[in-house]
Amino acid sequence: MAQILNIVYTILIPVAVLFGFIMLNAAYLSYMERKTLAWMQSRMGPMMAGYHGILQPIADGVKLFFKEDIIPAKADKWVFIVAPLILLVMSLASFVVIPFGPPTRLFGILSPENAVPLWVTNLNIGVLYVLALASIGTYGVIMAGWASNNKYSLLGSFRSAAQMISYEIPMAFAIITVVLMAGSLNLTEIVNAQTGKWFIFTYVGPVVFFLYLVSGIAETNRAPFDLPEAESELVAGFFTEYTGMRFAMFFMAEYANMVVVALLISIMFFGGWLPLQIFPSVSWLGGMAPISWVNTAMRAVPPVLWLLAKVYFFIFCFIWIRATLPRLRYDQLMKFSWKILLPLSLVTLLATAFLKQAGLL
Repeated sequence: MAQILNIVYTILIPVAVLFGFIMLNAAYLSYMERKTLAWMQSRMGPMMAGYHGILQPIADGVKLFFKEDIIPAKADKWVFIVAPLILLVMSLASFVVIPFGPPTRLFGILSPENAVPLWVTNLNIGVLYVLALASIGTYGVIMAGWASNNKYSLLGSFRSAAQMISYEIPMAFAIITVVLMAGSLNLTEIVNAQTGKWFIFTYVGPVVFFLYLVSGIAETNRAPFDLPEAESELVAGFFTEYTGMRFAMFFMAEYANMVVVALLISIMFFGGWLPLQIFPSVSWLGGMAPISWVNTAMRAVPPVLWLLAKVYFFIFCFIWIRATLPRLRYDQLMKFSWKILLPLSLVTLLATAFLKQAGLL
């Protein structure tokens, strides 16, 4: 009986909660983006399905589920079918190593030995695992464009291949820099390493954050780096020929990837589930000082809420960037990666190694 309860607490509950979280995000982040873009562009956005369009994601899901599934006559059928599945599965698989907080007792209901871990698996090479899955997911985009037997789709997938390879390199160097500062590839240990000071507040933190943020936006094909789609010149890019639920899989994968990038930004640079310390600890003011009250109140907020607040703030920033910046030309996109981000990431990595060796990090 104890073994069954242990499986329920450590595996079934985390998996069920995580799956529900991913599905809700995949549905309602599209609503959030449409409403935010509408607000920034002085429009109303979805309004018809439910109060202020709150049921629009459900209506879209039902519509896509019953839409006709069309496969082009000269397409490579099996590759065409598998491509969106690869992209979606790789996106969802990244979540299994993401820690959403320390093990929780559910407000004291559970005993300490039955505390529920807020992760599916605490992999000791979690960062490497996520980076590997992101690389494999690129194959889904390339396969979709090639199998469609459409020159615009093929061009979109070629663009994606070049873009992903180009921006994965500075992203990898940015992640290596964080690993060097934390001394671990484990995401939980990276959070714990920021107990005293978040990595964003270190000497190299802002530069590494900039490198990862830009590379993450490019890896998820978000504006202004959405050249693989580029509807003004490629119809809709690599998914031009897709309809129904296969079309929806690409969008689910995009929003899932966006959440993963926001989670990694929060975990690697902003302390993950660690609370915000607005005021430093000032012992001579005494335990009843207002400064201590503020910090105590912040520590009372559940850790998972701190992490989610940071994640949704960065998702809002992604949407804000889309509403603000125009799409880059393809030569500008490639030049920015190879001539600016790559040299900057190498210099930052070397500087971090020097500061670490000197005991300044």
